[in-house]
Amino acid sequence: MSRKTTKATLEILTASNLETQQWLLHGFSTRNGGVTSAYGKNGLNLGITKHDQHSNVEHNRELFVRELGAVNGSELWPLVGVRQIHSAVIHRVKGVPGSVPVGDGLITDTPRVLLTVKTADCVPVLLADPVKRAVGAFHAGWKGTLSRIVEKGVGELRRQFGSRPEGIQAAIGPCIHACCYQVGGELREKFEAQFPYAGELFTEVFDYQALSVKYPMLFLNQRPPGHGEPAVKIHLNLVEANRRQLLDAGVRYENIEVVDECTSCNTDLLFSHRKEAGMTGRMMGVIGIK
Repeated sequence: MSRKTTKATLEILTASNLETQQWLLHGFSTRNGGVTSAYGKNGLNLGITKHDQHSNVEHNRELFVRELGAVNGSELWPLVGVRQIHSAVIHRVKGVPGSVPVGDGLITDTPRVLLTVKTADCVPVLLADPVKRAVGAFHAGWKGTLSRIVEKGVGELRRQFGSRPEGIQAAIGPCIHACCYQVGGELREKFEAQFPYAGELFTEVFDYQALSVKYPMLFLNQRPPGHGEPAVKIHLNLVEANRRQLLDAGVRYENIEVVDECTSCNTDLLFSHRKEAGMTGRMMGVIGIK
């Protein structure tokens, strides 16, 4: 189970399997406890957006890092992120980069830097190898999931640091869940072409509000058969998709923890790009080595 810590009004979600690892820090930010007003009072927006001031974002990031306890003397641990492009590109961090790399995954064994991924519905995944003392952070939207970024992330930890997958601890952070993630049939076809278990990732939900259900005569009289709005909606389970990739990569089931909160269902706590029609902030999933 996940654990939520609250200090003052700034809330951070954590995974219990990573919380027990005394050699690292990690957390998933929420929308509360910051200085942003663009997306509601006291918003903790941690991403650069057109609706928020850069100074607010920098202040929020400092508040978040301090709340995590990522402080070395008087110096805050630097946040190291990527310019996210919904890919399977992963970079190894050996220090603070001179420029922001392009991709969607980061791995390191360097202490006192925080690897970060920004989300507002997509899946943040954190990995930690207690033996090699190496960590990773990955941004997995549907494109990154389709490209197997998390599976590749386990492979990169193995290749770069000699990690054994069965010893890796994984946390899947807050994201949009299957209950709220409606997709089109073409996306199901893409997944079916890549994953033999794709059928287990999709559910069909009957839409009682569909026009074809509410007004059947409209479609019988004015539209050819099959041209009406379908009454069945397709939903994708990105959480399970990434869990399956971790399992396929050799991570043990009991070493994978899911932070259960759905971003779309919990906009009082979390930012959701889909639920808030793009007018929203960004959260961070972060992990670093003490």
